[in-house]
Order: sequence, then C-alpha cells, then structure tokens
Amino acid sequence: MGEFRIRMPDVGEGIAEAELVEWHVAPGDMVREDQIIAAVMTDKATVEIPSTRTGKVVALGGEVGKAIAIGSELIRLEVEGEGNIGAEEPPPAARAEAPKPVPEAPKPAAAPAPAPVSHVAAPAAPAVAAIASPIAPRAEGEKPIASPAVRDRARKAGIDLRRVAGSGPAGRITHDDLDRALSAPDGGVSSARPGLRAAATVKEIKVVGLRRKIAEKMAISRSRIPHITYMEEIDVTDVERLRAKLNAGKREDQPKLTFLPFLVRAMVIAIRDEPVVNALYDDAAGVVRQYGGVHVGIAAQTPTGLVVPVVKHAEARDLWGCAAEINRLAAAAKSGAATREELTGSTITITSLGPLGGLAHTPIINHPEVAIFGVNKMQMRPMWDGEKFVPRMMMNTSSSFDHRIVDGWNAATFVQRVKALLEEPAMIFMEA
Repeated sequence: MGEFRIRMPDVGEGIAEAELVEWHVAPGDMVREDQIIAAVMTDKATVEIPSTRTGKVVALGGEVGKAIAIGSELIRLEVEGEGNIGAEEPPPAARAEAPKPVPEAPKPAAAPAPAPVSHVAAPAAPAVAAIASPIAPRAEGEKPIASPAVRDRARKAGIDLRRVAGSGPAGRITHDDLDRALSAPDGGVSSARPGLRAAATVKEIKVVGLRRKIAEKMAISRSRIPHITYMEEIDVTDVERLRAKLNAGKREDQPKLTFLPFLVRAMVIAIRDEPVVNALYDDAAGVVRQYGGVHVGIAAQTPTGLVVPVVKHAEARDLWGCAAEINRLAAAAKSGAATREELTGSTITITSLGPLGGLAHTPIINHPEVAIFGVNKMQMRPMWDGEKFVPRMMMNTSSSFDHRIVDGWNAATFVQRVKALLEEPAMIFMEA
C-alpha cells in the first residue's frame, strides 16, 4: 500500500488559484479513478475535479471556501501498490490537527471545609409575584377584567389581555401588570396573540463559491464606478403583437420568441449611433476599449446565484438566431453546465427582473463594462392618445451608465433610440 497525492489541476489559462466550493467525498471513502471528488470555482465557472487514481481517501486538502493554488495538494489517497508520497510524510490534515503539548496544570489547593448549613426554611415568595406573571392562568373563555384606559393602551401596544395576569382585586389587570408584560424578555410578544412565540435563532451562512464571487464583483462595481441611472417607459404593444404573430407562424425548428431577442436587436442598432456604451473601461490603465462586436451579457438567476451568460457577436445574428442562442445559454446556466467562455467576454449587459420587475430599479454595472440595460415588468395601462384613453402595454426601463465615460446626453440618446425601435418594431428589420 502507498499514499498518492492528487494536486489541484490547471482549470483555465492564467488562473493561479480556484475556490473550493464542494467536496463529493470524505475521509474514509473509497473512490474510483475518474470519479468526481470535488468542485472548484473561478470566474463564475464551476469545474468538477475527477480522481486520477482508485483508492481510499486519507485527507482532504482544505475546507469549503478555501482558495486552492494550482499545483498544491487537493486530496490524498491510500492506493494499492506504490504511491507518490514518502511514508514518513504526514497527510495535511494530520499536520493541521496535531495536538500541541499542554503543560500540566498545578494541582488546586485543598478546598476549605463547607460552612454548616442551616435547616431553616427559606421564606416564601410574595404572593403578588406569582400573580404578576405575564402569562395568566386564566380559564378558557374567561374575560379579562381591566379598565377602559388599560384596554385602550393594550390594544395600541398589540397586547392580548387574555394572556396578562392581573394583580388587582378579583384579578383586575392594572397599568403595572401591563408594564410587566411589556418589560418581559420577549417584549410582550408572548402576550400578543395565543400561539405566537418570539424567534431567537440566528443562522450563520458562510459566503462561499458563486455567492462570494457575486459579492466581490458587486463591491468592486459599486465602489469604483460612479453610476448614473436613466429611466424611461416604452410602449411595447406593437412589438408584443408582432412577437405573438411570429410565434404563431414559426417553423418547428425555430425557437419560441421572447421579448429579449427584440431588445438585443434594438440595442445592436442603437449602439451604432452611440458606440461609447459598448465598451470596457480599464481604469487602472486609463484606457477605454470600444468594441465593434456586440457581446451581450444576459443576467440570469440560477439555483446557485446570479450568472451572466454572453451572446457573442449579437450584431451578426438575426432575431431567430438571437433567440436560439439566448435559450441555449439560459438552459446551460440553469443546469450549471455553462463554460467559462460562455460566462465571460460581455461588452454590455441586460438585466431583467421578469414579472417581478416592479416600476423601476437601479442596476449595478457589470465591471469593467460601462452600461447595463434594465428591464422592468410589462403591464397594461390607460394611455392618452390625444383624444381619449386607450389600453396600451407599457414597460419601464432602468439603465445605468459609468458617468466617467458615458455622459448623460449619450445615455439618454441610446435609451431613446432603443425606445423608438421597440415602439416601431418594423424599423428593427429595416435597419438590419
């Protein structure tokens, strides 16, 4: 028998370390060659690491949340035959957990003999203390006795007088009884309504993996980019009508159209007039890189957190091509199968809150991009056409821009161009 060290493999070009997000094995488990033993994350892409040998797990190279350097020890196995580690070298877990010698504590001096205990009975507690308990031993259906002033005060404080003991004559509840209920450790919550209890639990959740990547990205974006958010409403009645007609007549090999492909095509056209929004700003080098290709990141909520798959070269895709690529990337992101290449390289981002979109929001730019287009929910509203109110499908948009690079005029011009194209959707096909 021998010990075999599996090192952290190179999971991507230029990557120096990866965060350990999940162990699939534990010490003592038997693993087969090519069996998945761990999952690591870098640049929002999760990579599964297989075992290169068959054997028994001796030690793990770190706990979830630890950054593992490329080439460092990931796991150690006990294998048949010769391993790749000397027998004298202890596993990492053993090195980490080796107990340090503890100096012997001095023996305590002999305790003095206890003082004699008097057998005199302790005085009984005052009777009023038992009555003043916030929870009244009142029979079911028995009406509490209290003055109108006490009842009014209890009602305003949300206290149920049926659960407050009274210390007055015949169990009458006084203001002092109400004070004791309010000053109870639970703040009178137990007196508020029968069956309700104060929750004192605290759950600690370690921020690791994708959630930590999101936190770091958002902190960088918010701290380094001076945001300007421009809000507008768009009449999407005609584009929604066109979308329904195109879906009704589509071929079997064509994807179902959502609103997003129309928005992507409108943004591609609007970027021709305002190329400044399709750019990355390297603020360390003081360089703005404007791209001819439009690589649209589409923020997608997945079971593990927010990811941004990228529709590469949207300018070279028609409406159906955009729809097919959006559907493919969304499925890959939700299943966790999206590759690092599919989750990086965006030059501008769309964020949509779907049916929960609300009236407006303030999206945070995906650093180092300089613009993000935010979509809120669609809803039917009465709109004035100059003579009467008519029902129209309206949608608010909330778009943020890096004010170091994009002036307010350019931001407004870009959004207004997108608005014009979506309100006259035939122009999308004419411009294309």
